[in-house]
Amino acid sequence: MHKKTALWAALAAVLMGAQGVQAAVSPEEAAALGKTLNPLGGEMAANADGSIPAWTGQQGASAAGAKVGDIPVQPFPGEKPVAQITAQNMAQYADKLSEGTQALLKKYPDSFRVDVYPTHRTGVAPQYVYDNTAKNATNCQTKDDGKSLQGCYGGIPFPIPKAGIEVVWNHLLRVENESTDVTNFKNIVLTADGSRTLATENDQANQYPYYYKDGTADKWSGEYFLMRFATIAPPFKAGESLVFRDSIDVAQARQAWQYLVGQRRVRRAPTVAYDTPDFVASGANYFDEVMGLMGHIDRFDWKLVGKKEMYVPYNANEVVTAKLDEAYGQHHLNPDKVRWELHRVWEVEATVAGGKRHAVAKRKYYFDEDSWMILLMDGYDSEGKLWRTTQITPFVLPSTPMLALKPAHIFNLQANTMSTSQSLNEATYKVAARKPETHYTGDAVAAEGVR
Repeated sequence: MHKKTALWAALAAVLMGAQGVQAAVSPEEAAALGKTLNPLGGEMAANADGSIPAWTGQQGASAAGAKVGDIPVQPFPGEKPVAQITAQNMAQYADKLSEGTQALLKKYPDSFRVDVYPTHRTGVAPQYVYDNTAKNATNCQTKDDGKSLQGCYGGIPFPIPKAGIEVVWNHLLRVENESTDVTNFKNIVLTADGSRTLATENDQANQYPYYYKDGTADKWSGEYFLMRFATIAPPFKAGESLVFRDSIDVAQARQAWQYLVGQRRVRRAPTVAYDTPDFVASGANYFDEVMGLMGHIDRFDWKLVGKKEMYVPYNANEVVTAKLDEAYGQHHLNPDKVRWELHRVWEVEATVAGGKRHAVAKRKYYFDEDSWMILLMDGYDSEGKLWRTTQITPFVLPSTPMLALKPAHIFNLQANTMSTSQSLNEATYKVAARKPETHYTGDAVAAEGVR
């Protein structure tokens, strides 16, 4: 009997290894959550000189005053920069600046700068997210060599990560509301001559089944992000629609459908992913550069480099809610409106996997330790030259409470362009009631398109 049991155990181990399943952390390691680590996995303590404060669980953000949709314009009213970093003094701050940020300071020495404000650790979440994160720490596992997940639900999947791909999953499954609506979001392109153009204007519905309050890991389908939008401008693109559903299963990572007005039909859109030029942004960025990183992650190998302190855009409500003319300069965002702070970030390096292809040969991502969202990305060409850099401008939502992500600002340093995907300037972002999941299907888009 004992021999049989041992044989079955050995067979199970072999099968688990064949599927590339990685075990979760031990209960002893998970016990650090809520003690030395906050409930989402960030270090609880302040840094050595106190410039990064201890995490308290309180956002400290003001929900009073003007709002645009659900976003308060001034969560920390009256605060002033504690430092200004320019091309002239950047050398003394270089150890805390990404290569992409330094490249922008050099490229636009007369207009680009980094205004550093006091650090506020607003990466918090509702209690049910903390509870689910604690469960995930010992239950959530990767499989298929990290490309799929199992045993996760409703919180950060890997609050104590052991590998780069786990940190990436934390970004993809970052804290979200059950559902949000965005009206009039824009894709903006700043061209090499300094002009600003509107690529598209759209209405969008987003749903996050992974964060349904009444769900469980057993009941969850594995689809974590449902998105549908309709283009309303410019006129020649008005009426086009796109819907997709993202899954943790590499075998069906993304299902996507597109409605084209001229054809009056819905078609499958399998190329809406990876390094396909983003037609919603006139091709000025790649689809997987939206929101820092969007879609499946199987084309890269992910190396966990470690943790460091960096200046990153953070609590950027003011620039996110500003009028377009106030938010943008000629080649980049208006630095008067962009708030940067010092935070601890995880660095993860992505290189194209063997047998795979991608236009960007290597990327360096910087993930916030508290919210796990990507804040900066640097992309390199096949010769190792810096080619692209992305800035995320996350904003505080005290009503949830959470730190939220939508706009990504993607610079092509060789073409001298910047593309903002999902700009909220002169748009409205609202936490919404959950919709039937049938709303996010090709059939639903077809039914609305032919009316």
